Amino acid sequence: MRNQADVVVVGAGHNGLVAALLLARKKLDVLVLEANEVVGGAARTERPFRRAPGLATSTGAYLLGLMPPELIAELGIEIPLLRRDPHYFLPTTGKRYLLFGSDEAAMKEQFLAFFSAQDWRANQALQAEISAIREDVHRTWLEEPLSIEETAAKYLRPSLQKVFVDLCRKPVGDYLEKFEFKSDLLKAMYAVTDGFSGLNGDWDTPGTGMNFLVHNMCRLPGSDGTWMIVKGGMGTVTRLLAEGAQQAGARVETGRAVQRVLTDGGSASGVLLDDGSEIRARAVVVNADPFRMCQMAEFPAGYRERIDRYRRDGTSLKLNLALKDLPRFTCLPEDRGQFGATMHLLPDEADVLPAMGRAFAEVKAGLLPEFPTIEWYVHTTVDPSLRDREGHHNSALFVQWVPYQLKSSSWEAEEERYVRHLLSICDRFAPGTSALVADTFALTPPKIEKHFGISRGHIHHVDNSFGFADRLPYATPIPGLYSCSAGCHPAGSVIGAAGHNAAARLLRDLR
Repeated sequence: MRNQADVVVVGAGHNGLVAALLLARKKLDVLVLEANEVVGGAARTERPFRRAPGLATSTGAYLLGLMPPELIAELGIEIPLLRRDPHYFLPTTGKRYLLFGSDEAAMKEQFLAFFSAQDWRANQALQAEISAIREDVHRTWLEEPLSIEETAAKYLRPSLQKVFVDLCRKPVGDYLEKFEFKSDLLKAMYAVTDGFSGLNGDWDTPGTGMNFLVHNMCRLPGSDGTWMIVKGGMGTVTRLLAEGAQQAGARVETGRAVQRVLTDGGSASGVLLDDGSEIRARAVVVNADPFRMCQMAEFPAGYRERIDRYRRDGTSLKLNLALKDLPRFTCLPEDRGQFGATMHLLPDEADVLPAMGRAFAEVKAGLLPEFPTIEWYVHTTVDPSLRDREGHHNSALFVQWVPYQLKSSSWEAEEERYVRHLLSICDRFAPGTSALVADTFALTPPKIEKHFGISRGHIHHVDNSFGFADRLPYATPIPGLYSCSAGCHPAGSVIGAAGHNAAARLLRDLR
């Protein structure tokens, strides 16, 4: 086993693997060290169900939406993507629903029948504006970032510059209100899936608009702006990246945890592993989150303070499910493709916005909310290759918000009860769902931290309320030490741009 390399990459999550692949292509000797026995970080395909051991699922990240097509082409990998059509399903406990898909005439008919012409016009205006912003902004994702204001001045058409800055700096509620939706339920749906997802903030929190922008940056071929399912689960993405890195000459070693970054004369010179061995290197790239990176190196006080300002608790719960059969919704009993979509479970319209406010307040007080916002998925309806011999469906509830730490109890004491409660919410929309559950695999914020190695269980490493140059820079104050974490630009999610941009910065510095 060689104890030296040109570049050591700490962590085999998707960004680390992207960096390794690109650096190895430049004929550098690259070594990727992963503490776990498997690669992938939070982008894994696993079989976690004891009662359905053959059923595969994406336990952490579950959709691909934000990886730039230009990056996919540069990496030379072919990701098997499956279009979700329809892609959104908004059920109610009564007869109303919306099924968003490529059939615009059918969608308009639903808007007019169940909501209003005003809501249809508002939705059309929202989609047109966010598409124009996406068209202008996407070029910035594979570059070192400017400030939000500088980005607006350089990349955004004049009519959208103020719109863009306000969207990035202000609450998502401010942005959605300007379109004059009549339905609070529709406003809540957009706020939940794009503004709140993975973020410690609500309707009135500045920066939730930045998260909304990030989640609307999907440009995958054939997607029409909608996030897509990866055939074989999200582990397919990281498997392809690892194979590509190895084919380019990189070494990928699992079960090798890095304890500390070594320095010589103030510059990074390698790493010390938990087993006491040392690997010497010209440069080190850390894929771990910024807080774990801080435990590996001695940074100046100002840089540590910057990282401390990013610190937020994770507020997401992922409840993975094994289902014996598909549920049956009261508002739409027949299967019209809704199970492959993002299914939004929200409080009744008359109370939806106040209920979201109460839920966030409960979480801030360390309490489990009575009705959190829930996104529900059954991806085996689109990718049956993941089903087991018994025909189980994989499914998941992505729940926002929950506390990282409970005020007067513990997750160990409350998890089982709260899982039953979440399933009872599903029962309100699709009666009998609880009886279809063969097994569960719950990932509370502390379990996300333990299972995937992400500090405080924050799925984006750093809140996506921080955007562009406000995120962590790729180059650290220690020469030769770089970060390619999801805490860097452009954001947290399975994007890969941070790995690309960190590798580009490293190559420039080496030259």
